[in-house]
Amino acid sequence: MEKRIAYLTLGNGMSFKAERFGADGEVTGELVFTTGMTGYIETLTDPSYYGQIVVQTFPLIGNYGMISADEESKKPWVTAYIVREKCDLPSNFRSEGTLDFYLKKNGIIGLYGLDTRELTKIVRETGVMNAVISDAPLDFASNVNDYVIKNAVDSVTCSSLEYFGNANGLKVAVWDFGAKDNIIRELVKRGCYCVKIPANYTAEQIAEIKPDGLMLTNGPGDPSENTEIIKNIRKIAGKYPTFGICLGHQLFALAMGGVTKKMKYGHRGANQPVKNLKTGRVYISSQNHGYEVVASSVSKGNLSYVNANDNTCEGFDYPEMNTFTVQFHPEACGGPQDTSFLFDNFINMIKGGKADA
Repeated sequence: MEKRIAYLTLGNGMSFKAERFGADGEVTGELVFTTGMTGYIETLTDPSYYGQIVVQTFPLIGNYGMISADEESKKPWVTAYIVREKCDLPSNFRSEGTLDFYLKKNGIIGLYGLDTRELTKIVRETGVMNAVISDAPLDFASNVNDYVIKNAVDSVTCSSLEYFGNANGLKVAVWDFGAKDNIIRELVKRGCYCVKIPANYTAEQIAEIKPDGLMLTNGPGDPSENTEIIKNIRKIAGKYPTFGICLGHQLFALAMGGVTKKMKYGHRGANQPVKNLKTGRVYISSQNHGYEVVASSVSKGNLSYVNANDNTCEGFDYPEMNTFTVQFHPEACGGPQDTSFLFDNFINMIKGGKADA
């Protein structure tokens, strides 16, 4: 089979020759890396990767095939996908096809055969940057760096109400900013009746649903861009027991007058250590975010978790508002499940118990 050659040009002018798999075409996106050794299906289908060209640091991807039951949403959201080596002969009784076929079917461009270690080092040292995939080598053009991820949440949220679980269970409004399906699975597993609501719902529309609790989900993009959502969170804060994850954590902090900032290269992978400041215990967590809450800017809550590597904010408690939020993913799959107890804390909070988050 004839090789399909493509070129990856970075925002700093560096260029890499690679081979194509998946769909053909040219595309521009934000180049990021993720360190997960497993979970590539979840990575591809995580809406938080909207607008991003994702580099896998683990060298071999696709060895257990593609499995629809493991997807985190209805489609892949990455702009493009880069691996060192792809597997065309997956070995897994659950496999439904190859990574190459999946990307082709969904129109996602893939690259392989380039040095992903070097790419990762560049991003780690220089910071997240834009990149373009093209059929021919590009003379560096500044317009590569003009690319900005916009309207991210609006692009990935559901378009209408969706219902999951036992209608007789605790009703949780899952505010969909780009929700991973496993958040809903964890709630349903605990007997909840989940009503997934679009990101553009107002505080008044949520009140009409009469939820017992409110889940603020993960999602993509710059959190500060979501000004209307932040206004509505401010209106609804304290009215329902609330649990925020990732983008939900950031949006609640912004609604409380906090500030977020873009990180040099973010936290993306399944091995991020987070320290509980009450107990001193460290948990290993799965994460996927490029922005952080500036802890000192939030005056209405108590810092609960920090990252043990770089001391960035990983969680806040807001006891007066019956709310707690975390930057990491307690619903992680694949990844460590050390902090899945946070869902139990949320259920206890809804039932009137005290959640020691």
